[in-house]
Amino acid sequence: MGNDKGAKWDSVKRYKLTKMINELSSISGHGTELVTVYVPPRRPIFDVVGQLRNEAGTASNIKSDLTRSHVQDALSKTMEHLKLFKDTPENGLVIFCGAIPNDKGIGKEKIELYSVIPPKPIQMSLYRCDDHFWTDNLKEMMKDEKVIGILAIDTTESGLGILTGDRWETVDKLTSGVAGKHRQGGQSARRFERLRDNELNEFYHRVADHAQKVFIDQYPVKGLIVGGPGPTKDNFLKEEYLDYRLQNNILVTLDTSYSGDEGVREIIDKVQKDGILAEFRVMEEKQLVKKFMGEVHSSKGLGIYGIFDVLKALQGNMAELVLVTDDVTYVKLDFKCRSCKAVQERVLERAAIISTKQEMSTKPCPSCGATDYEVTEKDIVDHMQELATMTGARLEVISGQMEEGVQLASLGKTGAILRYRVMQ
Repeated sequence: MGNDKGAKWDSVKRYKLTKMINELSSISGHGTELVTVYVPPRRPIFDVVGQLRNEAGTASNIKSDLTRSHVQDALSKTMEHLKLFKDTPENGLVIFCGAIPNDKGIGKEKIELYSVIPPKPIQMSLYRCDDHFWTDNLKEMMKDEKVIGILAIDTTESGLGILTGDRWETVDKLTSGVAGKHRQGGQSARRFERLRDNELNEFYHRVADHAQKVFIDQYPVKGLIVGGPGPTKDNFLKEEYLDYRLQNNILVTLDTSYSGDEGVREIIDKVQKDGILAEFRVMEEKQLVKKFMGEVHSSKGLGIYGIFDVLKALQGNMAELVLVTDDVTYVKLDFKCRSCKAVQERVLERAAIISTKQEMSTKPCPSCGATDYEVTEKDIVDHMQELATMTGARLEVISGQMEEGVQLASLGKTGAILRYRVMQ
């Protein structure tokens, strides 16, 4: 799994990759036979294949027959997978491949391969053959790195910066040319104030134009932090000079000692020290859950909850927004009859998988009467995403640990806002 070029790295992709990383992190091989390969963006595929071919030659010296066989099989499968790529993906590629232990015992393992196109470019080239997969670098990449806009303004200058994760830069600076508060001799106080107000108005418009270019066109930001000394920033916001998309997306305003370039730096220091941005996704989730709860408590009948009602709404193309917590415990099982290929679907709690499989193994197929089934298991979020993609619904995965997730958990960990009311 991974994100296609230009695709949005959304909460569903984040959920899936986090789940995969957690599963891979928990695997321990019987020997040093689990292969991890990190391929950075500009490294040619043939170069990596050549390196792995050399490693396969070296692996022939491994004393243990089983470990040697597993390592060579994993390297062979990894090389075959790499040949599917004409060029290295834009963000690079991470491959985990090896003999995954199972309950059938040593020597009965199956060689499995997991391929990931990461959320941002890989900065390293890595090959490791170990008793565990090397997932730490990928975990580091999973840290939320939305772009936040920084605007530091007073009457003399303005600085526009961006913050992404731990990296920041000042993108644009403007000086106002606005006269100081003390007038020169010979000017009337009223005329001086009028001229100064006009200059300030023109400066505010210039700042707003630059903000649109930087924060909407150049670096589409997820939120804006505005700071500066004195009341200038408050007046600027109160008069609504900014594009409404920015005006409605202000995360916080801060008092600072400086404006311009130094002001941007001061704001960065403050938000990192105070942990303001750590709550950013939480703020998004708060808004989503608040919107959903508002519909649940309204008389319009557009808010529904519970896994089965939500799935029914998705299947019927009625759901507009679907929320699910990242600790949801449901899975979808498909029982496909080996004789007539008819499929029976079951959505159930993970704890009920074994008993349901045992129960179904004795039930004759409704179509042909056979009792031999091929069973496939699918994560419920994967299933919901497929339905959402087909119907154009928006699916958001909410953290189950946060207050909003707990709120959603009380309603069955899934909820939806419908496009239209369902008539009873």
